Order: sequence, then C-alpha cells, then structure tokens
Amino acid sequence: MPERPKMTLNRRDQILKLIVEHFVKTAQPVGSQTLIDEYHLKYSSATIRNEMNALEQLGFLEKTHSSSGRVPSSEGYRFYCEYLRDKDIDDSFKALVNQILDEKTKSIDEIVKSSCQILSHMTSLASVVLGPNINEERLASIQCIPLSPTSVSVIFVTNQGFVQNKTFVIQDETTVNDLKQCLQLFNDRLVGTPICDLIEKTEALRPVLNDYIVNHDVVYKAMIEAFVKFASDRLSLYGKNELFEQPEFASDAENLKKVIKLLESPHELKKSALNSESDYQEGNITIHIGASNDKANSDISIVTTKLKIGDMPEGTIALVGPKRMDYDTVVSALEFIIAQINERFKKESE
Repeated sequence: MPERPKMTLNRRDQILKLIVEHFVKTAQPVGSQTLIDEYHLKYSSATIRNEMNALEQLGFLEKTHSSSGRVPSSEGYRFYCEYLRDKDIDDSFKALVNQILDEKTKSIDEIVKSSCQILSHMTSLASVVLGPNINEERLASIQCIPLSPTSVSVIFVTNQGFVQNKTFVIQDETTVNDLKQCLQLFNDRLVGTPICDLIEKTEALRPVLNDYIVNHDVVYKAMIEAFVKFASDRLSLYGKNELFEQPEFASDAENLKKVIKLLESPHELKKSALNSESDYQEGNITIHIGASNDKANSDISIVTTKLKIGDMPEGTIALVGPKRMDYDTVVSALEFIIAQINERFKKESE
C-alpha cells in the first residue's frame, strides 16, 4: 500500500495539531515558547500567542487556571480527529498483530483477546469487549454430562454460541437420573426462550420441580444463577491497571472512582458508548469525546468499533481512557486490527 501523503496545514491548524499531540504526550498545558522550543516553529512567540487566542475564541482550546498554557477542548479534539490526525500506525504494532493472526490454531476469542491486550499495552488505555444484545439471543440447549457418581456438569448453550457451565453435586436423596429428568423439563419448557426472559420463566417452573426431584431448591437456585450470568451483558476487560496509571486517574481519586464504576458496569458502558450520540465517526469507528452527553463522565472518552465475523453474533471492541487520549493511534490501530481479523477469517471461509 503506498504511503499516504502528508497534508499541508495552514498556520493555525498546524499550531492546533501540535498542541493536541504535545498535550496527549505530556498531560501538561502548552504555551507558545514550548511550541518554539520543542517543534522549532519559525513564527514569533507573539504570532503563536495570537493564533492560540484565536483558537480559544473558536472553542478549540481552553486556558487552564494554573498557567498561561492551553489545552485542547472537546471541540478541539473533534476537529483534530476529523481533519488533522496523520492516520499512521506503528510498524511494530502491525507485526505483533500479524504474528497473532498467523497462529492458525488460535480461536476467534483468543485472537480478539490477544489483540486487545496489545491495544491496551500500546495505548495505556483499557480495552473492552462487549457481547451481543441479549434481546436477540435465545437458549439453544441444556446438556448434562456425568463427572462422577456424585456430580454432573450441566452446559447451557445459546443460539449465538455463548456457553455457560455449571457443576451440580448430587445430594443423598437424589440420583443422576432424577437430575436428568429435571433438566429435560427445562429443555422442554425453556429452549427457544429469549435470554432476557429466562429468569421469569424459570421462576414459573419452580412449583413443578417438586414432582421431579426432592432437593429441587438446589437445582432451582443453580439454574437461576446460570441464567443471571446469561442475562448480564458480557464484558471482557484488559489493561485496567495501565489505564489507572494515566495522570488523570493516578492523581485524582474522583476521576478514578468514575472510570472504575464505568468499567465495572456493562450497562453503563453500553449506555455511554453505544446508545448516545457520537462526536465523530470514521468508517466503522465511533468516537465519544468526554463520553458525549454523559456529564458524570465528561473527562472520559470511548472509541468503539463493531466486530462481526461470519455467522457469529456482532460484538463491540471499545477503548476507554481520559479525554486526553491519542486518538490518532487509537483509531488507526482499531481500523488495522478489524481489517486484519476480517481478512484472516475471510480467507479461512473461502
């Protein structure tokens, strides 16, 4: 692929671009002298200050109270994402991703997990994999596998391939055959039920269980526990510790509490990332700067992309971090990973 030509920027755009990238790198407000010393700009300090004042008036920069330097505003980040970022990707990152994809024995889940771990390490952000919408998922089967004379493994499978395993220890008054009959009842009555309705339907079956098994409470509670896990939005999280080392969270207890709460709640994360208006979209990538309209998480940004492979349910990969994140690297890396994963499995299906 030929190298993408660098665009020619006017003076004001060049200054905004450098301020965004320097602030992303250092987390320190940027002044005119910093731009001259670090980037050898050929403009005078007065000229740069005038441009910074103009950018502030346009709403692209904000002035901090502690110094004369400026930091990007949410609008400044949006403009940067749309017009100023380089769209480059590090060659070592490409090599690592391709190395993972070349391992033919890896499953899709393993590839996604390894890719997310690399993303988190590369960006110092938390990467999150969100599962499919449970309203579109149904129970496909309940299977019983004896492990010993006193224990069995029960496997719950959905029509979208999600598997939940539960081990039952058989009580003295119960036989394996009793348990099998009980599970057959659940198969007969629950297979085909939407995941979101399983708990309610299981509760309705509770009086009937007494006809099948003496210690029906044990079975009932185990089934409810399994279905609660089904009904909760699935979330896999990587790179949490690296994210917490970012200055915004390492030195601010309130911000740290907010991001922990967000990461530990799939519902809240989906609400912020998937169900709110995005600030910028490029292809399959959606950017929520300052968590969009979520005032409680105004210092947190979320970048998401959809992952759909063959007949598998559609999932979402999200990178979560401070508003001062490296949007250029994050967006370019996500685009590259999704393109490579799709290419790998397209070849396999052919």
